[in-house]
Amino acid sequence: MQVEDQKAILAIALHAAIADGAKDEREREEIRRIAESLAPETSSIDLRTLVQDVLLKRLSLDQAVASLKDQSLRLYAYEMALCVCEADGRTSDAERAFLDRLKTSLGTGDDQARAIEQAVEPFVPVPIPVAAPVSAGSAGVNAAEIDRSILNYALLNGALELLPQSWASMAIIPLQIKMVYGIGQAHGVALDQGHIKEFIAAAGVGMTSQYLEQFGRKLLGGLLGKVAGKTVGKMGGAATGMAFSFATTYALGQLAKRYYAGGRVMNTALLRDTFQNLLGPAKQLQTQYLPQIQQKAATLDAGQVMAMIRGQ
Repeated sequence: MQVEDQKAILAIALHAAIADGAKDEREREEIRRIAESLAPETSSIDLRTLVQDVLLKRLSLDQAVASLKDQSLRLYAYEMALCVCEADGRTSDAERAFLDRLKTSLGTGDDQARAIEQAVEPFVPVPIPVAAPVSAGSAGVNAAEIDRSILNYALLNGALELLPQSWASMAIIPLQIKMVYGIGQAHGVALDQGHIKEFIAAAGVGMTSQYLEQFGRKLLGGLLGKVAGKTVGKMGGAATGMAFSFATTYALGQLAKRYYAGGRVMNTALLRDTFQNLLGPAKQLQTQYLPQIQQKAATLDAGQVMAMIRGQ
């Protein structure tokens, strides 16, 4: 894949991230942070400049689309944009209008777009029913069992980053949502998906930004998944994405454990500080658990992951 193709797909994903018209400076800062975190991965693309070009409208969606000549890459770009728009479990009217415009610009047929949407849908966060009210508190909570669950989710999400298939990264956020739900439920807290998403966002783990970062790493590391029926690139750079997903999931789980055990009294600033403090040790754990991550990656398939997400 040419550098210009990588740049165009990333630009389209960035356009998707701001398609809802949000003017929140925090969102813009998060996108800039992603560019900075990805920058060391390649010397060929100035990602900071790319983000600025998109945010300041110096690089339009039509210009990015025009750079993609290969139809298989155009289909991949639509898939990435769709995942970014659905990162929070829903697609707003503005995002739907963006996707319709993108589909037209890319020359993607309705049948092709529908096939992509059907493939993505199983990995979009699904509604979580509110559990029956129970007495909140930590009495009777099995902390060791929660720790094992957190580690298992972290191992699974680390393994997903080792897979070349494009569906792999899409499953990470739904699994994180399910993990937090289980931790809250273990502490007697009835949760719905809206609360979980607010908690994850308060910790500084934006869903849209995670998708951008995961796809950006795979794109720049040569892990595009299947394009025109072929696996593009090699496994180079996989360790970076694996460490990112393992550590983020593990730190998020430990944060949720503290938050619900402590009666949900942490404010946003404390949540973010605690998450960042947990992230460093979590990254170090990834090396220790590398053999287990690799072993799990060797046995995963789409059906298994979908069953985990759906609780089947």
